[in-house]
Formats: sequence, structure tokens, C-alpha cells
Amino acid sequence: MKKIIAFSLWLFVTILQAQSVDTPERIILNLTINPSSSIAVTWHTKESYPQSFVEFAEATNWVEFKEHTVKTPTQMNELNYKNNISYTYSTVLNDLKPNTLYVYRVGYDSVMSEWNQFRTASEGNQPFRFVYFGDPQNGIREDLSRVFRKAILTAPDASFWLFAGDLTDLPDESMWEEWFDATGFIHRIVPSIMAIGNHDLYFEMVNGKKKKTDKYPLWQSLFTLPENGPQGLEESVYYVDYQGVRFIVLNTNYRLEDQAEWLENVLSNNPNKWTIVTYHHPVYSTGEGRDNRDIRETFMPIFDKFNVDLVLQGHDHTYARTYKIYQGKISVDESKGTVYITSVSGPKQYSANPMYKDLIAKLGTFTQLFQVIDIQGDRLIYNSYTVTGELYDHFELTK
Repeated sequence: MKKIIAFSLWLFVTILQAQSVDTPERIILNLTINPSSSIAVTWHTKESYPQSFVEFAEATNWVEFKEHTVKTPTQMNELNYKNNISYTYSTVLNDLKPNTLYVYRVGYDSVMSEWNQFRTASEGNQPFRFVYFGDPQNGIREDLSRVFRKAILTAPDASFWLFAGDLTDLPDESMWEEWFDATGFIHRIVPSIMAIGNHDLYFEMVNGKKKKTDKYPLWQSLFTLPENGPQGLEESVYYVDYQGVRFIVLNTNYRLEDQAEWLENVLSNNPNKWTIVTYHHPVYSTGEGRDNRDIRETFMPIFDKFNVDLVLQGHDHTYARTYKIYQGKISVDESKGTVYITSVSGPKQYSANPMYKDLIAKLGTFTQLFQVIDIQGDRLIYNSYTVTGELYDHFELTK
């Protein structure tokens, strides 16, 4: 009996100690402006640990890499959300080798995460694939988990994931907890880039009514995104060059004219073969009662001028793929025009609005989707899949 009591006490104390350890969580990799030589790492703890660091090395087939690790300090930020204080940490690992597999872990003192792996981009125009998601937004833990898991099984070699906004329904701590629950280990090994949606913005109560602001403190705390966009729009407007493709991320919530001027400059100095733009609100709305005329009139002439290849959107909780569009019409010249996609990964879906049906090659709804896009030299290969793994849509571009 004494042995049973002693064991029970030991087990109880062990469980309490395990629960009290503030293990790093919400670990995520983000692409930087130089993805062949750097990567951004961000994570979260409940208490403050100013001496936190990232430890990394080139990956090996055994654990001998531990003899050659480098430790990089981080920037710690206090996160005060509704008077609940927690802490985020971020750093960029620089001077990495192109097309090289690295291992890394994060933590403080002797409290460390597990070892994870990532691969840097190649320097040249090499083939790669990435995964694109329309709005997750609702039912994240319950209904999105299987979408993310099917995506990683379908494209385990994807170089990164791209999200077109409204990652959560509200910029709320509980929803971000769901988000990192649903994505699990994936964010620790697959880098991401994301556009900010209207639901990702911070809301304030003014005279008893919810009012959208231009703030996104949780977004900036939980992610470390490029800051090469217009002043005041850092981490929501930026571009990344990845193996022959210029990815441009816009913020369609406000300041469109400022972004248009920046966009002209970014596209006029673009050495890449392919150009892909992502943002949240579609130029051709397919959700009931919606039409984003200001976005269409601001950005589409620039897309036409510089022959943007593909635009990836969200917001409307439907699926739509246009034909190649040039100057508001289906292009009769294969060398001109842009394909506009709207997709949805979450369970919240609307009836499809047929207002622009003459421009749309594929229109659908009430289907949770993810897209795998391959860049293979002169070919862009697009496949949209249902959460059950069925091919939903396909097309190719050549240039």
C-alpha cells in the first residue's frame, strides 16, 4: 500500500510539473524577401523569457548536427490582449545556403521545442509547388483540420503555403489557439505567406457598435512577414521572389491608391518569368450581394499593363475561376490576360452569385477546397482538390 501511495504521489507531482512547463507554442515559419538565404521564425509563450533563442544547423542523417549548431537571439514582444499578457518571439535566420535542408528548435534555458526541418529556396528558376487556401475563417479546429491534413498529404513537398485572408473569424486569442491547433506541426516545417482579410483586422467598440480599424496587432505578433511594402502597411503589403516567380501580397481593406503606386513600381522592376498576386476581396465577386468595384478599377489596369499571370483571392466563400481576362473581357490573345481565382477552404459558404458568369470558366460552392500550383519552367499547372481528395478543377498556363 505504501508503494502504491508513493507512486501515486510521484505521478501527481510529475503531471503538475509537466503542466507547469511553459513550452514554446504556435511555432511558425514565414518566407522572407530572400527565401534562398533566410527564413523567419515566430513563436509564443505564456510568460516572459528575454533570453529566448533559435538554435539551428544544416540537417544530417543522424544527430551529429548537434555538434555544429548556431544560436540566434530573438526579439520579444509583449502581447496584451484584453488584459491577458503573453509573449511572442521572432527572428530571421540569415546567411543560409540555397536549396539546403536545415534543422532548428526554439526555446529558452533548457526548455526547448522539438527539432524541426525546413529547406531554403534555390537561387535560380527551379520548379516548385505551393498550396493556396481561400478563407478558412470558421470552425477552424472542427472543420479545417482535415483540409490542412489532406493538403499536406496531397502535396507533402510543397515549398510553402499561401493564404488569401480571413484566417480566423475574429482577431481573437481563442481563435488563434484553434488555428495553431488545426495546423499542428505543419507551420513548423512548411513556411507560409498570407494576405490580410477584413476579419483579420482589429475591431473596437464605438458607441456600442463594432467598428473596424486599420490595426492588426495579433497578426503582427503571431507572424513575421516581409516589410518591403508601403510605409504603414508593413507585413500586410509585400512581395517575395521565389525561384522565378514574383509573389505580390496586397491589402484590399484600405489605402488602395497608395498600394497601386507601389504595385506599379514593383511590377515595372520585375525580373521574374511569372507573376502571381494575392489579396482578399475579389475583383469579380461571386458571393451574394457583393461587388468590389474600387478594387477592380484600381488594380486591374495595372495587372493588364504588366501582364500578371494569376490572381489568388478569397472573401466570397464560393469557388470561381475566370478565363484569361484582359481589359475586362475574355482575352483573344493567349499572350495577354490574367486568370482570377476565388476559393474557400472553410465550412462557411454562400450561394454563388452569377453576375459575372460570362467571364467564369468554373463556378461552384458548398465544397471545401485547397489548391496545389506547380511552376515548371514555361508551365504553370493548377489543380484544385476537395477535402476528400477529388480533383475539382484544373488548368495550365504556358509562356
